[in-house]
Amino acid sequence: MNRFKSLQSQLLKWYKIHGRHELPWRNTNDMYHIYLSEIMLQQTQVNRVRDEYYPQFLERFPSLEILANAKQDEVLSAWSGLGYYSRARNLHKTAIASSFALPTTQKELIKLPGIGRYTASAICSFGHNQNIPVVDTNIARVIKRVFALMDTSEKIVWSHAEEFVNATEPRHHNLALMDLGSLVCLPKNPKCDECPLSSFCKGKTEPELYTQTKKTVYESLELFYGVLIEEEKIALKYSKEKLYKDMLVLPSVDPIEENLLGEFKHSYTKYRLNVKLYEIQDINDEKDEIVWINLKDFKNAAISSLTKKASKFFID
Repeated sequence: MNRFKSLQSQLLKWYKIHGRHELPWRNTNDMYHIYLSEIMLQQTQVNRVRDEYYPQFLERFPSLEILANAKQDEVLSAWSGLGYYSRARNLHKTAIASSFALPTTQKELIKLPGIGRYTASAICSFGHNQNIPVVDTNIARVIKRVFALMDTSEKIVWSHAEEFVNATEPRHHNLALMDLGSLVCLPKNPKCDECPLSSFCKGKTEPELYTQTKKTVYESLELFYGVLIEEEKIALKYSKEKLYKDMLVLPSVDPIEENLLGEFKHSYTKYRLNVKLYEIQDINDEKDEIVWINLKDFKNAAISSLTKKASKFFID
């Protein structure tokens, strides 16, 4: 006997009325499209993915095969502005490894670059309607509150999600929980009076107990870049550092007192950056490391959002 049958039914009724059915990746059976959306949504707001990056990326790489045959520079260029560029590199590696189609099981999907338990589960549930739980940040918050979980280890949360999953409609069940966490069961000031699970929820009297997180510690860095332009071309180089690895960046220079073009602040993951740009006449780095890019092609190259932001100081 399914002790959650009534609760699951209420959740699906709520989802039918309030769910985000308009999201494009929810109106397709194309596994590549679903996979792409999950990778993009890992660190990016839904609206930005839906309105900008998802359609643009698919226009450029409409299939897994086309993505696999692209050069990494092209993929990074299309990803520019999304941040967390390891996602783009892993997306490309997975496309190459998968050939024409993604695997259909969690076990095989997890073997691919950049695909962990959540992404594998999401692909299997949302793409194939497999009877498995999906646990992202929003769903985890719902599960913790509904079951009043003080032990919030991944194993415990996934175990409760598995017990609660609707075997008849697992895809819609998981999507409903995701939307419930995003729209109602908010980190702060949850809308408990609008929640279809309120009658059962064991944590609704003190919902803040289940959302306590460690405060992020940010690291401040100062970066100094040189700007060298010759014959309408700018000197760039591929970053070998963890910060913007494999992306085209301006060459680093030592801080100097003169020829300052400008400075600006930029945020990247856990870093808070103060960036200074200097006009330079020569580059000390090895010449074969330098890549010359036409200024008219600059913003379409595989540059980071930081480098793109810097361009306002030297491109009209």
